[in-house]
Formats: sequence, C-alpha cells, structure tokens
Amino acid sequence: MRTTVGWQADGAGIALRRVSFERRELRADDVAVRVDYCGVCHSDLHAIHARTGTANAPLVPGHEFTGVVTDIGREVTRFAVGDRVAVGNIVDSCGVCVMCRQGQENFCYEFPTLTYGGTDRHDGTITLGGYSREYIVRDRFAYPLPAGLDPAAAAPLLCAGITVWEPLRALGVEPGTRVAVAGLGGLGHLAVKFAVALGADTTVISRSADKADDARRLGAHDLIISTDQQQMTTARDRFDVVIDTIAVPHDITPYLRLVALDGTLSHVGHLGPVTVETLDLLIGRKKLSSAGSGGRPETAAMLEFCAQHDVSADIELVPSARVHGALARLERNDVRSRFVLDMSDLS
Repeated sequence: MRTTVGWQADGAGIALRRVSFERRELRADDVAVRVDYCGVCHSDLHAIHARTGTANAPLVPGHEFTGVVTDIGREVTRFAVGDRVAVGNIVDSCGVCVMCRQGQENFCYEFPTLTYGGTDRHDGTITLGGYSREYIVRDRFAYPLPAGLDPAAAAPLLCAGITVWEPLRALGVEPGTRVAVAGLGGLGHLAVKFAVALGADTTVISRSADKADDARRLGAHDLIISTDQQQMTTARDRFDVVIDTIAVPHDITPYLRLVALDGTLSHVGHLGPVTVETLDLLIGRKKLSSAGSGGRPETAAMLEFCAQHDVSADIELVPSARVHGALARLERNDVRSRFVLDMSDLS
C-alpha cells in the first residue's frame, strides 16, 4: 500500500482532521496523481453532513481536482510521469452496459464508481477523495489538462463545469440559441461562460440586481430579476433553454414559464423532488430535463473547448489547511463562485 495525507471528516460537523491513510498500489492501468488543486463542491458539504454522528467508513471528500502524474501502471500508454491531468467525480464504471458503450459512463447501469464514497469495483474498498496529496485512478478516467488552462481554475470544470456543459451540448446550444441561466453560483457562472462561448444569446436570472455587474463581466447580455413579477411576465416564452442551477429546493413553475415553444428547462442545481403542473408543460410543448456529470468523451471535449475559448472557473484559492473555513462559508453561501484548495501545504 502507498501512504498519503489528506483531510478526513471525523463526524463532528464540518471539522476535518489531517490524517495519513493508505492508497492501493498501482494496478496495471492505474496512474498516481499528485493532487495540486481540488475544488470544494456543495456535494462535499452534503456528504460531510450526511456522515455526521455516524460510524460510516472514513470520508475524504473532493471530486474535482488537477495535478501531475507521478507514477504509471505497466500497461499505461496514455500518460507519462510529469503529465498534467484532471480528474472528476467518476473514476470507474462497468464499461459494458448500453450507457458506457455510448460514452455516458455517468449513467452506468451498475452505477459509476465515485471519486469518494464509492465502492471500488475490484477490491470493494471505499474510495477516498481529492482532499489529499495523492490519488490513484484508472487511466481511462484521468484527462489530459490542456496547456492553456490554469490548473487551479480548471479544477472546478471537472464537476461544476461538466454538469452544465453536458445539458448545453445535449440541447444543441449554438449561435442564436436563447439561453437563460438561473442562479449565478459555482454552477451558474460556468453555465453563463459556456453559453456565451457557444455563441448563445445569454441571460442571467437572479433574485437580486446585485448580480448585474457579475452577469455583464461573464458576458451575459441581460439580467432578469426573478422577484420582479413584471420582468418575469415580460420574459414569458422567451428562452429556448433555461439552465436552473439553484442549489436549494424551489418552485420551478416560474422558470418553466420562461421556456419558449418546444424549449427545455434543465434542472441541475437541486437534485430532489419537484412538483410540476402538466399544463405548464402542455402549453408550449415544453420539456423538463436534468443532467449530472458527464461521460468521458464529453469531459475531454469540454476541456479542449475551455482551452480554445479561455473558459475556466472564477475561484477563490485557499490553502487546504483552511478547508474548514471554506466549508463554513460555502454553507452560508458566502462565496461568489468556487473555492479551490491548494494542496501543496500537505507536502
């Protein structure tokens, strides 16, 4: 076994402990990655709270990170020591089901192996995530990090980025498509950047006019205040695609009413129950969809697109030793975009 160090949830709120723990020795198709930068996701916060007060297996969060290859398995040909790589929230899948064969490993019928809190398909151990200095991953689920991307700002692309990239691509967003993005946090600001880079006529929907400057800076063409009934009424049936990135439970009806004839509302921020009146779909033949993560081909395509169009996350970079403060601020929504941990202080 290989020993590394990282930040582990200890069952006492959002406090994490710095601990040493073991990674597996490299299998034939594995690469070892020195984790340099790891994004802090709302999913990390949810996982930590779900574990609080329980005796579950150890939890080391982190599923969007970048780093450098330090070792390779004997059958690996895609990477060499020293290569820059990125790893997302999926590190394995069955590889043979209909979804995997179509490059949609995120929808694997046997459920994909998650970067942390998942079950290793070979030895049954629980996966431990990227809040650590080293990660061992199957080479198929590591991605070359294009030279044009800053590794710290690229880390959130592997979760927040691919989560909004996939529906934008699947829904055919292109020049002239009318896109609205509800919410301007970690998911939302990347959805705006992608939509603008894809050539869409892009609007931000926010509860407050305070986001107007941010919306313009990101390239959005308009801002709609969701608490202003007149603005929402005026925008009815206006958008071909609405990407709903709001991370808390909310009524989706007002956003469905903004969708144009044969358009789609993609609900990606809060993965929980929603209530829909059939008439809100019927009038205008509107569609309600969702998305989560992405398969290997689209993840690789997203990274190349980002390098070509200079798209990366807006981040606040903090030493990993300040992870507790980052989680606390994330919990009270005190972050403009995405926290990223600098893991170099674990060396």
